[in-house]
Parts: sequence; C-alpha cells; structure tokens
Amino acid sequence: MNEKMLAEAEAAEAAMMMRSAAVHCDPNAPASVEQQPLPDGVKKKKQSEKSPAEWAYERIILFIQNFEKQMDNEHEVAMGFTGGDVGVLRIEGMGFFAPDILTFYGSDESGSNTQLVQHVSQLNVMLRALPKVKERTEARRIGFRMAEEMQKA
Repeated sequence: MNEKMLAEAEAAEAAMMMRSAAVHCDPNAPASVEQQPLPDGVKKKKQSEKSPAEWAYERIILFIQNFEKQMDNEHEVAMGFTGGDVGVLRIEGMGFFAPDILTFYGSDESGSNTQLVQHVSQLNVMLRALPKVKERTEARRIGFRMAEEMQKA
C-alpha cells in the first residue's frame, strides 16, 4: 500500500471513530456509553452519511441499553420530560424520521398510551427506572431489542 492510500485509509478510519469521553467520581463505576467502542451495526454507515435524527437515534439506543444493564428485573426504563410537569414515558419503542425527528412510544405512569415527537435540536432525555408493570413476570428491555435491530440494519 503506498503512502497516499495509507493516509486515505487512516483518514477514513479516523472519520468513523467515535469522539466522546466521560469521567465518573467512582473509579469502579460501570463503563458508560462514551467509554465503550461503537457496535459494528453503528459503524456500518459513516457518521457523515447519517441524518442528525439517525445519529441521535443510534446513540440514544446505546444509552438506553447501557442504563438497562444496570437495572434489576423489577424495573423498566422510562424517560422523564424536561421543561414541564408532564411526568414520564415508559419507553416501549423509539424511531426516527430523517433528517431531524425522533419519536418515543410508550405509556405514562397511569398506563395511558403516550408518544413524544421531538426535533433533534430540542433533544433532552432523562432516563429513569420505573417499577415494571405488575402483570409482567419479566421486565422488558427495549434498549437490547433496539440494539439488535440496529445490528441487522
């Protein structure tokens, strides 16, 4: 491989690499998303080829999955809303509509069907652990299901 080809290959690899960092007070804290390598499914397409919505969607999946890894079987992931007293949404699905819309599907604390449609420029997501719905024997793990779908895509 000549030097020009090597430089181009290195530049392409650098463009694919995740630029992130995180520091935690506890040196034994579980590795956060910013400290882990990107899964192969996320690396299939260059970041520059993704819309802001698709890129945000993929990273939120990683955050949800990592959050769920730290939960017991009595809790499921939910998200709190910022900027108002509108409660939380138990995350039961997530999607994006390129180039700039993210959607969250689920239910609120009373069990009512709930959906959030949000522009990526307004994105604020606070993950919360809510007790699982009593009728279920197993907690549902949406982050792991979304990560599987992302790997298939």
